[in-house]
Amino acid sequence: MDAGRCAGRHRRADLDAFLERSGPGKPARGPLVLVVDDDPQVREVVRVNLEMEGYTVREAANAEEGLAAVDDDAPDLILLDVMMPQVDGWEMLRRVQEQHGIGSIPVVMFSGQLEASAEREAEQRGAQGFVGKPFDLRTLIDQTKQILPA
Repeated sequence: MDAGRCAGRHRRADLDAFLERSGPGKPARGPLVLVVDDDPQVREVVRVNLEMEGYTVREAANAEEGLAAVDDDAPDLILLDVMMPQVDGWEMLRRVQEQHGIGSIPVVMFSGQLEASAEREAEQRGAQGFVGKPFDLRTLIDQTKQILPA
């Protein structure tokens, strides 16, 4: 048998990645999405729907919690509200990029301010997507799937 393959024709790298995510006593998890929004209802609706699609979701109520979560366990994707008290989403995006590199963690911004320039600004600042609020949940999930398949 090829050393790079295991029984059942799986690549060793795939098995190693699975074990790293699930390990002994840990359930397998889907890609990790961090949802940062000061509205607990928005976070819950997004979390429940993404979990039904196979994602693992962490929540943060503000940018400081979000930055701590990124440092604790870097997510595969961040869904980030622009309008939050104290530190807004733009500043959190800047800090994530400063610490981890632009584009290293994809970010989708969302905001209730639907100015025509908001989507363009998100792109210029290095975000991979923008969704207006109140958002169509299907649109947010579809953007998530395009950037990070479950």
